[in-house]
Amino acid sequence: MNRALAEVSLFGLVLAGCLLTVALASRWRAETSPDGGYVREQRRRISLADAKAAAVRWTTTTNHREIGLLYIALGTVAAIWGGIDGMMIRTHLLTPEATLWTEGTYNELFTMHGLTMLIFFVTPVFFGIGNYFLPLLIGADDMAFPRLNAVGFWLLPPSLLLARFGIIAEVTGALLAVVVSADRLSVLFAFKEPAIGWTVYPPLSLAPNPQTNFLLLGLHLSGIATTIGALNFITTVVYERDESIGWANLDIFSWNILVTSAIIIFAFPLLGTALLMLLFDRNFGTTFFAVEGGGPILWQHLFWFWGHPEVYIIFLPATGLMSLILPKFVGRKLFGFKFIVYSTIAIGVLSFGVWAHHMFVTGVDPRVRASFMATSIAIAVPSAIKVFNWITTMWNGDVRLAAPTILCVGSIGLFIVGGVTGIFLAVIPIDVVYHGTYYVVGHFHLILMGIIPLMMFAASYYWYPLLTGRMYDRRLAIFQSSLLVVGSALTFMTLMALGFLELPRRYATYPAEYSGLQVVATVGAFLIGISVLMWLYNMLWSYFQGTPVETADPWDLKATEQFTPEWQWLEDRLERERGVPPSEPEAVRPSYVPAQGERPLSLYGRIVPVAKRVANDAGTGAAGGFVGTMLLTGTLLVAVALGSFDLEAFATLATFVGLPANLALGYGLFLLGGMTVWPLLFLSLGEYLPGELTLVTGLWYATVIASGFALAFYTGQSGLELVTYVLFVIVAHWVYGLGLAGTIAVLGGRQRRPSTGDDG
Repeated sequence: MNRALAEVSLFGLVLAGCLLTVALASRWRAETSPDGGYVREQRRRISLADAKAAAVRWTTTTNHREIGLLYIALGTVAAIWGGIDGMMIRTHLLTPEATLWTEGTYNELFTMHGLTMLIFFVTPVFFGIGNYFLPLLIGADDMAFPRLNAVGFWLLPPSLLLARFGIIAEVTGALLAVVVSADRLSVLFAFKEPAIGWTVYPPLSLAPNPQTNFLLLGLHLSGIATTIGALNFITTVVYERDESIGWANLDIFSWNILVTSAIIIFAFPLLGTALLMLLFDRNFGTTFFAVEGGGPILWQHLFWFWGHPEVYIIFLPATGLMSLILPKFVGRKLFGFKFIVYSTIAIGVLSFGVWAHHMFVTGVDPRVRASFMATSIAIAVPSAIKVFNWITTMWNGDVRLAAPTILCVGSIGLFIVGGVTGIFLAVIPIDVVYHGTYYVVGHFHLILMGIIPLMMFAASYYWYPLLTGRMYDRRLAIFQSSLLVVGSALTFMTLMALGFLELPRRYATYPAEYSGLQVVATVGAFLIGISVLMWLYNMLWSYFQGTPVETADPWDLKATEQFTPEWQWLEDRLERERGVPPSEPEAVRPSYVPAQGERPLSLYGRIVPVAKRVANDAGTGAAGGFVGTMLLTGTLLVAVALGSFDLEAFATLATFVGLPANLALGYGLFLLGGMTVWPLLFLSLGEYLPGELTLVTGLWYATVIASGFALAFYTGQSGLELVTYVLFVIVAHWVYGLGLAGTIAVLGGRQRRPSTGDDG
């Protein structure tokens, strides 16, 4: 299978889905009517002049909010691109042998997944959030250097294209090869995605490949852009904040951005220097990192002197968002504000003294290793201070069941596991054993995925009314957030288990006895992917179809005296533009005092009714699933008779759970899934699909899950046989959907619930 075409096709499919969602949602949009209500009006057509004006506006803007949105959009595109790399890696690891991609292709995916997510996803998104909200939080009119702010952003798109030019050239060459001689396209085919690992270690990075030069140039350009942004943040916080805001009452998110920017100033110039040295080695005959010169170990020192502070460059903004958002949804003031600030500064300082713990197995002098072990353990103390303060903030609070709450609580749990395992790896004897295993991958991703993207999602939900003037689908957000937390825990804790069993990392193949856990990790990864698509749909659809906000206090922050400056800015804007008067809560209490009297249901109290509803629905769902599965089986038997479906595919299903390849066992598992997993998912997701929770929704749901069946039971059909196979799979699932939904409707199953403001 051609990796480049597959990856670009998947990326194009996601992009097409986003555009389709936007097109459908914008076709009919709720617009304000003269009497203050909302009517449905068809939007006017966008002319070429409008498109040109919009393009000029967005490419020349120096407004901090618009540049912030551009950063977030670029980071989201990079996240999808790098995420597809990650999904392709996990799909490849479903089997012990390199059956899907070659070992070289696996290494290409491994290399670009890491670099894309670290450099072009996380930092731009946090810079975007900082650009949009930091001036609002500190009372500044704009960033200190608006034009330099725009320059910092516009350096990033070309740097991303340079870094990923290999796949662009490969796909372009493959498409042009249809009409142009391959000899004329030799230049394009010379650019191969680097297969050198995301750490770019020599001597692998010295191998001849012109795309490696482009990658290094792209990374260098992104470093310049990041440094420009950091300088702007520091100057803005120091000189542009309102007179009423001093260092004592500067908000916690701005503190974290300030410390992060300070780390960038000291770390990224070193990375740029190291990249130039490597470029000189590759192109001008220098020997900085050659064996006969400075040696490959020199690159490791320079790389990790940037690389470990980089971990905190992307970690600290996430903790800032946690410290800002969590108190809002538990009705309590952030506990130990000063100590969290001090811990942030301590992390910023200590982050430059731990880089060599990545090099414990390189033969570093034992006395030097011991000093780095001490600092690596010490840096866990300020991180632990944050965790204990977050937990104490929730203590005796009014915890609100909302998407940001789920993401914050899930992040704390995942970060505790990831952080504790980091302390283990800081101990030299343990690191020597587990350094080259999946234990490191699990630890690393429990931090990178367990708190950083989760807090980005939490911020998107928390500030969505301010960004768009509309409210997202809260029930879907709760489901998506829960699925994301579960998927992250399932994936990366499974990788921890694989590492504990000492499975080596970075290999495209592995012993067959590890296949069961690899399958579990891949299932978790696909849950993450599905949840991200749900978030994309919710954000795009709600931008046009979400309920317009009628107040600048959608989270009742005034009731606990947590109405922060950015919401005050929104309140002034709503009053000025739409005449919406400021709202006042019925009662106000200080956020450091627990609520008295009748308190809202606790998190446990909100979960119990949901659990009871699931239990009550299980019987109805099982009956509907049985009817649907029997109808699906009958349709598949027709396909078997026509030779387009192989019943032995069911035997393979049994092997996924460690059972022998047996047709009866496989079909039994298939029937069990059809009666449990798929009906329960239908009852959960059906509320968010088009139509009522009956036949129409059943058809939509069956169409979605048919793709998974088609991939799982594909047995190598081609040509007309493949077309017949796909058609039968779709028809069989339509029959299943009708049987499932129809039975549930006949038995009085749950219907679509109206949306309420209490859902988070």
